[in-house]
Amino acid sequence: MLCPCAPDYLTPKVKIEELVAMANGWAPDSAVQDQIDATIMDAVFAARSRLPSGEGSTDCEVCGDEIPAKRRTAIPGVRTCVACQSERDKRPTFTGINRRGSKDSQLR
Repeated sequence: MLCPCAPDYLTPKVKIEELVAMANGWAPDSAVQDQIDATIMDAVFAARSRLPSGEGSTDCEVCGDEIPAKRRTAIPGVRTCVACQSERDKRPTFTGINRRGSKDSQLR
């Protein structure tokens, strides 16, 4: 028998599920994985939004060289040749998100 002055969490009224929830900080067991999945989905969405779309071009809009038919078929909406796109990809881009102090950055 418990002492009448025992804390509430020791009384039989509290279910074990509630104790587990308190120990977890009221977060479900899959919360960390859900956060990782959400971060990955955000990155995939951002990458897909940067893909070219719409009517493509037969000539590179940077240097004017012809874009090979295989490249135009592989990437619908492409507007640059491989050489110009490679140079463009080398340039640093600003993402607008500072993740150095976040938990997400520690998961990568």
